Amino acid sequence: MTNSFTEMAKAKMLLLIGTNMTEAHPVASTYVKDAALAGARIIVVDPRKTPMVDHAERHLQIKVGSDIAFLNGVMNVLISENIYDKKFVDESCEGFEELKKKVMEYPPEKAAKISGVSADAIRDLARTLASVKPAMLIYTLGITEHTCGKNNVISCANLQMLLGNMGVECGGVNPLRGQNNVQGACDMGALPVVFPGYQSVADEKIRAKFEAAWGVKNLPAKPGLMIPQMIDGLLDGKVKAFYIFGENLANTEPDIKHIEHCLESAEFIVCNDIFPTETTRFANVIFPAAAWCEDDGTFSSSERRMNRVRKVSEPPGQAKPNWWVFKEIAKRMGHEWSSNSGREIFDNEVSVLCPGFAGIKYSRLENDGIQWPAPTEEHPGTPVLHMHGRFTRGKGKMVAVDWTPPAEVPDAEYPFVLSTGRRLYQYHTRTQTGRCPGINDLLPEETADISPEDAKKMGIAQGEMIRLKSRRGEVVVKAKVTDQVPPGLIWMAFHFRENCANWLTNPVFDPDTQTAEYKACSARIDKL
Repeated sequence: MTNSFTEMAKAKMLLLIGTNMTEAHPVASTYVKDAALAGARIIVVDPRKTPMVDHAERHLQIKVGSDIAFLNGVMNVLISENIYDKKFVDESCEGFEELKKKVMEYPPEKAAKISGVSADAIRDLARTLASVKPAMLIYTLGITEHTCGKNNVISCANLQMLLGNMGVECGGVNPLRGQNNVQGACDMGALPVVFPGYQSVADEKIRAKFEAAWGVKNLPAKPGLMIPQMIDGLLDGKVKAFYIFGENLANTEPDIKHIEHCLESAEFIVCNDIFPTETTRFANVIFPAAAWCEDDGTFSSSERRMNRVRKVSEPPGQAKPNWWVFKEIAKRMGHEWSSNSGREIFDNEVSVLCPGFAGIKYSRLENDGIQWPAPTEEHPGTPVLHMHGRFTRGKGKMVAVDWTPPAEVPDAEYPFVLSTGRRLYQYHTRTQTGRCPGINDLLPEETADISPEDAKKMGIAQGEMIRLKSRRGEVVVKAKVTDQVPPGLIWMAFHFRENCANWLTNPVFDPDTQTAEYKACSARIDKL
């Protein structure tokens, strides 16, 4: 996030696009609800009537996968009617002419045809956004989990730069991360293109720094493999082994049948986890891991805030923290790692090697933590990035992008769009929540959400068991007839194993980020 959670409660206007905050990010959503109570204008752009619509002044119900066309249409109006922030664009941005040329190809009528939102509604939204400054834009996986996910994000950034809503409090582009400490994992280099602290593997000086710190030679200068490439590499032997910790690949990746075939093909699999999962079934070795509350450490939230995590109980049995397991394996491979706690790892390694975290020490992580970048120990942290239009790269870069449809679209055999997400009362693959009787009482099973119109047309009653099919597989699941879902759309989650949406989802990916298109595939409903 470029901005902070608390700003949401103070914002004059919030544009929520591709985010079911109330269920997927219930704590963050309270700030938006507080803003609504204080008179803020809330606009929801989403294919479904999510619970946040109840707090919004308008709901623009776009078709799944049409975000770029829709946003280009909004920007077309801003530029055509000369109501964008010309001063901010001229002084703080580059690439405007290229962007203008592209969005002129998306008049509201064309954007309406693709997105399903009327041309008048697109014009009205543009005028509304231009009339209130600043405004916050918030998005979640409804933007990123597409084959055009990267371009969706670029479009969101283009819009906020065009409106001059960057580098100001209560503005910015604010993605809510998909699960706990995703931000922290990225901060620590769990990406194949960067070392910890977002330092490029292609930079010779950066490589030399980490080689010296780690006591190794010839760190690779090219990016490593992304998860889909690693998984497929198990089939042809390019990848021999997996070390999986805190991840349940056999339920979270698209096309479960394919994933299980790949895991079965591995020569060797190691799992670190706190409970048995669908993935540990494939492991040759399982290390019992300490849970988050059984060791000291740090988490980074979506707003770049690093917070302390304090040990409250001892790990059961032989369970050990992940860092301890890694250190012991390294020791048997001939490396002696000096740090002996989360605190030592952070203070002696992370903050020493990462300039953006240099001012963050354990002794400072009391109370409400610190938002990076914090380059010195005197630095208070950075609640808002790119202040006063001074971007990290110099000028903000506008990038023209075209709309592309999902990889699969409805046809005669599979006439519905299946989209997936999360439900409030379960968490991911239920590794933890599935062991809690109270939570299972609140949400004991999965449903397939369909519109009243489709249910009536097919003679499907509320609670009736139906069969969903895609080109990858099929599940039998209970129908939930709800006006949250428009005609032609089926919506499901991936929390429950037997009727997990990922038996059906399409293993196609954004070419750059390799994020799967969980939000769109074609499917059909069979009445049993």
